[in-house]
Amino acid sequence: MVFNVTESEERKTITSFERQVKKHENVWIPMSDGAKLAATIWLPEDAEEYPVPAILEYIPYRKDDFTAIRDSIRHPYFAGHGYASIRVDIRGSGNSDGILEDEYLKQEQDDALEIIDWIVEQSWSTGNIGMIGKSWGGFSGLQVAARQHPALKTIITLCSTDDRFGDDVHYRGGNILASDMLWWASTMFAYSARPQDPEVVGDSWKENWLERLNTTPYVNEWMSHQRRDDYWKHGSICENYNDIQIPVLSVSGWQDGYTDAVFRLVENLPNAKGIIGPWSHEYPEVATPEPAIGFLQECLRWWDQFLKGIDRGVEEDPQMTTWIQESELPQVNYETRPGKWVADQTWPATTIENVSYWLSEGHLVENSNSEEKKAYIPSVQEHGYYAGVFCPFGEPGDLPSDQRLENGKAVVFRSAPLEKGIDLLGHPTFSMRFSSDQEEALVAVKLCDVAPTGESTLISWGMLNLNHLSSDEHPELLQQDKVYEAMVKLDALGQHIPEGHCIEVAVSPTYWPQAWPSAHPVNLTVLMDEFTTLTLPVRENHEQDKLANRFEQPEIAQVIDREIVREENRTRDITHNTITNEWILEDYSDEGERILPMNGIRHGSKNKNTYTIKSGEPLSAKAVCEWELTVGRDEDWNTKLVTYSVMTSDKHNFYLENTLTAFLNEEEIFNKTWTKEVPRDFQ
Repeated sequence: MVFNVTESEERKTITSFERQVKKHENVWIPMSDGAKLAATIWLPEDAEEYPVPAILEYIPYRKDDFTAIRDSIRHPYFAGHGYASIRVDIRGSGNSDGILEDEYLKQEQDDALEIIDWIVEQSWSTGNIGMIGKSWGGFSGLQVAARQHPALKTIITLCSTDDRFGDDVHYRGGNILASDMLWWASTMFAYSARPQDPEVVGDSWKENWLERLNTTPYVNEWMSHQRRDDYWKHGSICENYNDIQIPVLSVSGWQDGYTDAVFRLVENLPNAKGIIGPWSHEYPEVATPEPAIGFLQECLRWWDQFLKGIDRGVEEDPQMTTWIQESELPQVNYETRPGKWVADQTWPATTIENVSYWLSEGHLVENSNSEEKKAYIPSVQEHGYYAGVFCPFGEPGDLPSDQRLENGKAVVFRSAPLEKGIDLLGHPTFSMRFSSDQEEALVAVKLCDVAPTGESTLISWGMLNLNHLSSDEHPELLQQDKVYEAMVKLDALGQHIPEGHCIEVAVSPTYWPQAWPSAHPVNLTVLMDEFTTLTLPVRENHEQDKLANRFEQPEIAQVIDREIVREENRTRDITHNTITNEWILEDYSDEGERILPMNGIRHGSKNKNTYTIKSGEPLSAKAVCEWELTVGRDEDWNTKLVTYSVMTSDKHNFYLENTLTAFLNEEEIFNKTWTKEVPRDFQ
């Protein structure tokens, strides 16, 4: 996860603004319990004379080093256009007091409400406040909005979700998201252990650091809640959408892991609009693939409308603005994705018609089959290695390879070549009547665009824990050989499929390492009858589409100076030992090392993730995640964190082991291993 700014001829750097900006560093915001949170504030120089609304970004990723580069292009831009732009480190992160014990705790929300109270009291503040954030910051904005502070007038949420159990990095479709459950936990295991800066907080930094080093790994808690219980309902604003009454702009990209939430938020919130481009998990003014957009200008339109009361035409914008991608042959990264912007005034949209296909012995056909035939779907444990990563950040190697590499490991059904091209927008679904030879099982479904030359591009996928058919809260064992009905909702997409291309669907009871495998090899039997269908959301062009391409050329503020000590590097290798039949995916990212002249801090990171499984042996599944993080300055204060996290299972339990070692000026000062055994709960 590199927070960087890539070069682009299309992006315009603004160096002079209508209001001069002053940066206020190391501002302390007091909490009622005596803790202090660290803030940086970019403020118009004349804000005391002419008060301004405030924009709050509230995240745990360290404003003074790790996100300093990305913060520099955005917060001064807002301030230069007449806003107080405020970046706060969450309690327990960066230079803020305390320790960070988990994601999205009530304490985090309570602190945000006190931050808003503090902003309202400042002499430079008009008392109108907005929040903006990507990923954790997007979650935070939604959750704080649901607390209904009267000064919080609107939020912009990017790459976030309304559903912590159903649509985040822990569980998907009721399955453990094996590719990310341990990886993200190991990431926060390392991130949360980074120290305060002694130049900012003084001698107390080391005592606080030792407390942070002793924080229990989050994965122990996450794996203790394998169904949708109160732990996951907390912070899931889908539990009551009516809690959010203020305007919300929700933004994501087709390569992001959180695209689906935009559709739900726009559909269910009383005042929300959505934008979805071709992007990965990044802000749209700097994201890849291109085209990037003038997102900061869009933010200003939004802030002016709802924080300054200036009519910028936002109310007339389409409810959903989306990028329909042109068909491309499979690549593991794209610099650009050609396509077109389309606009829908409402969502669900009147422009969408559901079109269904039925299964017929390896084919997708346009008419249902009255003869009941069966498709046998066996387990192939290594199926899924070429799926790419769950949530791309725009790094090389993130995206799925040609799915012909996977087709022999699933059961595939393909349509005839299309007689005319179609645009898809929204959620495909796969409904099936099935039986299972095991009491616990899952199903994974992939949707692909097949070129006339044979290349198969993965365009959407979904998976479902079949023990969660009735409820994510109260799963049930399957009765062997009993016929059930299931509907798998695939990830939303905006995709053109040209004339002459085929549509392909692949079905499997395995998808490693996206899904942790069932304890036993599973064989599904799918009935190819009238019920079993692939349904696609086909969109017709509409005159309102001319309203879609309203975006300006991307603008940013001047990027801060930084010295590159070590360049970034990414490798992603899949190996197969044909003697032992062991498959290994090794994903290594050296995210580089930099020195920031503004404060002298040197920081860098390396991450290696290894996913192993043997053919025919689901209990051989193993995930290993390793981090090395460095933060320091000169020779007097240099810290390094090394983590090693492992997850395995047997028929009855999961086994977690997390080791953290800390170094100060090359001397080991801390080493601890946490182990935990967690019973399998319908997984």
